[in-house]
Amino acid sequence: MQRFHMVNLRPHLRIIIFLVYILSSFSVIAVNVTVTGVVRDSVSREPVSFATVMLKGTERGVLTDDDGRYTISTSLSFDSIFASAIGYGDKTLAVKPKSGTVNLDIDLHPTGVMLGEVIARPKREHYSKKNNPAVDFMEKIRRTQDLTDPRRNDNFNYDKYERITLAINDYHPQDSGKKGIGGSFAFLKEYVDTSEISGKPILNVALREKLSSVHYRRSPESRKEYVSGLRSSGFDDVLDKQSVQTFYEDVMREVDVYDNDITILQVRFVSPLSRIAPDFYKFYLTDTVTVDTTRCVELTFVPRNPSSLGFTGRFYVPVGDTTMFIKRIILRAPHDINLNFIEGLVIKQDYEKASDGSRLKVKDDMMLEARVLPGTPGLYGHRYTVYDGHNFDLASDQSLFDRGADQIYAPEARCQDSEFWTENRKAEIGRGANSIEQMMARLRSVPLFYWGEKTIRLVTSGYVPTGKPSYFDLGPMTTMFSYNAVEGLRLKLGGMTTANLSPRWFGRGYIARGFKDHKWKYSAELEYSFRDKEYHSREFPVHSIRATQLYDIDRLGQLSVMHNVDNVFLSFRRMPDRQETYHRVSKLEYILETESHFSLEARIQQERQYSTRFMTFVNGYGENFAHYTMNSFRLLLRYAPGEKFYQMKTGRMPINLDAPIMTLSHTFAPKGFMGNPFALNVTEASISKRFWLSAFGCVDVGIKGGHVWSRSPYPNLLIPGANLSYIIQSDLFSCLNPMEFINDSYAQWDITYWANGAILNNIPLLKKLKLREAVTFKGVWGHLSDRNNPRLNPELYAFPSIAETQEMTNQPYMEIGAGLDNIFRVLRVDYTWRLTYRDNPGACKSGVRFTFHFSF
Repeated sequence: MQRFHMVNLRPHLRIIIFLVYILSSFSVIAVNVTVTGVVRDSVSREPVSFATVMLKGTERGVLTDDDGRYTISTSLSFDSIFASAIGYGDKTLAVKPKSGTVNLDIDLHPTGVMLGEVIARPKREHYSKKNNPAVDFMEKIRRTQDLTDPRRNDNFNYDKYERITLAINDYHPQDSGKKGIGGSFAFLKEYVDTSEISGKPILNVALREKLSSVHYRRSPESRKEYVSGLRSSGFDDVLDKQSVQTFYEDVMREVDVYDNDITILQVRFVSPLSRIAPDFYKFYLTDTVTVDTTRCVELTFVPRNPSSLGFTGRFYVPVGDTTMFIKRIILRAPHDINLNFIEGLVIKQDYEKASDGSRLKVKDDMMLEARVLPGTPGLYGHRYTVYDGHNFDLASDQSLFDRGADQIYAPEARCQDSEFWTENRKAEIGRGANSIEQMMARLRSVPLFYWGEKTIRLVTSGYVPTGKPSYFDLGPMTTMFSYNAVEGLRLKLGGMTTANLSPRWFGRGYIARGFKDHKWKYSAELEYSFRDKEYHSREFPVHSIRATQLYDIDRLGQLSVMHNVDNVFLSFRRMPDRQETYHRVSKLEYILETESHFSLEARIQQERQYSTRFMTFVNGYGENFAHYTMNSFRLLLRYAPGEKFYQMKTGRMPINLDAPIMTLSHTFAPKGFMGNPFALNVTEASISKRFWLSAFGCVDVGIKGGHVWSRSPYPNLLIPGANLSYIIQSDLFSCLNPMEFINDSYAQWDITYWANGAILNNIPLLKKLKLREAVTFKGVWGHLSDRNNPRLNPELYAFPSIAETQEMTNQPYMEIGAGLDNIFRVLRVDYTWRLTYRDNPGACKSGVRFTFHFSF
């Protein structure tokens, strides 16, 4: 499950907080009807779980929870309520709707569902998968999936229209006659729509439409999507548009039930057609119904454990179809599922059969309801997709398959006019969704919203624009002040130019001052981009030349690739961090990124390291050096096929960890070159990836290693990363001290297992807390050769005594952590133990570490 660290809040949380913050002050009074009650067994009076309850004439319905309870809200007219359940007769009751809440309990008469020797009744049946015709029916669907797969053809093409909307759920606009804050937003009642899950009133706040054509080629296998139109509007305009589009498409992915696992909300659900489905689900043959004039067999399934990551739902297969073609699919998230924030999730897919028997998806409808905190406005998300134009011809533009990106955008895709959308939109759009631009213009005329939006823009980007348009942005704000043992209180002010000044020339930098060392630090960067940028220089893909001049603190053995070392949240440390030097860096870099996520960085650098009273440069002859210089060349190769990330002005944050990330680097500095007192010749490589274990969570694995081929001073050797803060930093060791080990060869691993409640979900009462298990195992084995041992080479600088550096023996350094995740939905707490080298001087043997993160 995707993790989001406190110091770098990920985009989906920001969007949710943004929506809740802006609209939490909106008042809530309106006319609405809510029908609630319990569905019971008419004989035993026991509650009936997973019963379907529908309001006739509205298509609004829900499944009852474990206690048989249901609640449906709607502003639509209806005259009766319908209830059905496995093993019971259907029942329809007349209802006279009125404003407010209607309490209605429904008693169903038990009939039993005959499945050979199996009689199924929810929660009380003696269920067995053996000799169960419903399980056999499911297995036959799974075995014959290739018979209807359109990708068995050499080519497969279709057109696609996708619309994603976000809305405030259960939104009741205040009467326009009211005064106060709520009265300023009274006009919003003009834009209220209705939820398709519960019938509750909703206020659309974000809209994204995409029109594209999809082209599949079997050999060599490739899938490309050519986007001819992309439109977005709403509250999320304060965020990077392309990143938000990528995030939406990742969170609300298209579902293929024929996969073993289904990824939605960055969570893996077990598919009802998975290889383990017979052990994970209960299956029932429940009815024969008509679907679009076709008589179909209804196959119902529910997870054996409703807290596990599975679906309740139904397949509809035409009667007598030997290919087991699925005409319709309905999936729902169980009420007690171990998901955060989600109150309702429904997926509905419709298929048509091609002349060759292929299944052609024609409609995919996903709806979800979510709430961050009780008492706050809820969220409604809807992804509606229509497919047509299916054919098995060669793609008209074969050059698409030569492009590295999976999605290729037409030059005019993002600037299509309203006439284009009116002519090409494949599904009707509600007035509320289609008038978001108009609503936003009116909202921005309200001072509360205007300044609230500016505040959220600052929080999400970390930078403050200095004008409109802004030619220079101040930031990042999270590094404006921090603390460390050498500098004491550190103040920092920085900024960057934008594409409004020049779309190809960019500058950024900062100045900083320590109140303990009384030194000024600075960084100045000038970059020329070979591509025009929309706003800033870090936008993907980068192709540029960048020159940097820097003077600052260098924290030896504490550098993280995930967090800024001077982030204010990392200022609280378990021990003084005196293993720091000053360094002056001049570098020139060439950076090339491709659409296929292969990148190359070539760098020429001069670095001068300055000693401090803690980190000295004293050789074996007793000579004390104030500094030394290293002039080097570096080449870095990186490949991350399928990588998805959220683009920020200072860097990128992964949207998911499914893609493998591979790096290879080599740094070379000849001795004597431009006065180099030492040589440097070092190679490093790494690979990381997430592995999913279906119903049993996932494992994040990272492996890296390196070797120094030259005789080099200790700051340029391979120092394992130590985390001195109490906040978990996944790429650093929690119980290691800085420079405790210094090597010239090393192999390192980092394994984290996210069980996602695989154990705790099965413990009564405790499972209601929705806690999740996390286990980490990290280690590094290294070696310091005689070539780089200062005791054997007096020309090298001795290791500073304050570091208490130890030599690694024939055993690696290892630590293990066990923790509870998802505490209050946002907190992870680990207890970490050092397994080896526990007797080293000043060793941290164990400790509590934590982080705040947000995941579904």
